[in-house]
Amino acid sequence: MSGHKNYLFTSESVSEGHPDKVSDRISDMVVDSYLSKDPFSRVACETLTTTNKVVLAGEVRGPEIKKDHIIEKVRNCIKDIGYDQKGFTWKEATKIESHLHSQSADIAMGVDSTSNKDEGAGDQGIMFGYACNETDVLMPAPIHYSHKILRLMAEDRKSGKLQNIEPDSKSQVTFEYVDGKPEKVKSIVISSQHSADINQSQVRDLLRPYMLKSIPQNFLKDFKEDEFYVNPTGNFVIGGPDGDCGLTGRKIIVDTYGGAAPHGGGAFSGKDPTKVDRSAAYVARYIAKNIVHSKISEKCLIQLAYAIGVSKPLSIYVDLFDDDLDKNKFVVEKIKDNFDLSPRGIREMLNLNKPIYEKTSAYGHFGRTPDDNGSFSWEKTDKTDIFLK
Repeated sequence: MSGHKNYLFTSESVSEGHPDKVSDRISDMVVDSYLSKDPFSRVACETLTTTNKVVLAGEVRGPEIKKDHIIEKVRNCIKDIGYDQKGFTWKEATKIESHLHSQSADIAMGVDSTSNKDEGAGDQGIMFGYACNETDVLMPAPIHYSHKILRLMAEDRKSGKLQNIEPDSKSQVTFEYVDGKPEKVKSIVISSQHSADINQSQVRDLLRPYMLKSIPQNFLKDFKEDEFYVNPTGNFVIGGPDGDCGLTGRKIIVDTYGGAAPHGGGAFSGKDPTKVDRSAAYVARYIAKNIVHSKISEKCLIQLAYAIGVSKPLSIYVDLFDDDLDKNKFVVEKIKDNFDLSPRGIREMLNLNKPIYEKTSAYGHFGRTPDDNGSFSWEKTDKTDIFLK
């Protein structure tokens, strides 16, 4: 997004009840189930959700977990999200199949550490990390506020404060940027599944407060009511996996930076932390966030590249968006000297071998608050001093 300075930029989010997010949640629940029994388990789980059916498939290596136990936990996920509808419910009417099986010995051989070789990356690929000073959590404004709208709606829906709104929702926020900075909100879209008991103008009245509560007043100056779009297609009673098939890993832009930064293409959910798709994207964000938090640049993009079975990254690329080549070189050297970017190094640095992934599956993996249990450790700003000259 460099080049011109004045532009409109839009990002979208989807709620935990969106079919793809239901799938992400279930896949991450499987990861957590294995890691809670053995922190070195290997998991690659894909989930499909559709009308009254959930199908799990993938590879695992670790403790034996009975199929019935996993299926019961799938039902708990669906119940917690809030689905008890004719076409998708946590109850017996929804059929759940698990086709998880043992990990390929060939993959294990390339990834495992031996006496003469450190553990290698679980796959080849490129991962990006990004941070900018547009919000207090160092995330781009459009994605940050898109997430916030849906997160607040879900909290009130689950507590009973927000009635007649169902779990499947999407939001989209367009910002006007002036001189490269977010100046004001140009338009907002919220589409939400609702009960058959209310009409569209009632849906609009129910959702307007969440837009107003989520976005700071200074960004809403000159905002016009006709730029607030609620359920633009009309009725949205049939939703969730009954309305649309869901798959793990289909919302990778929602999960990251809303399109404000490049994406390497690998999804996060359903993967244990030996998979660099997940862990290297987390550490790239961690480094970028600490760089921006140190105030040596207003934004930072990092790319890491890996080869399967090779422990160190093949390349480290840094862009500070300010054409200061000496500073760029300084930052690259600091990263090499202070961060072990092997898969094992990343996991130990960020303490990733824990059952901390289910809560990452909705409202973004970045811009979140680090938890006492170790989740969102990559959002800490404890390495800021490294980058201060």
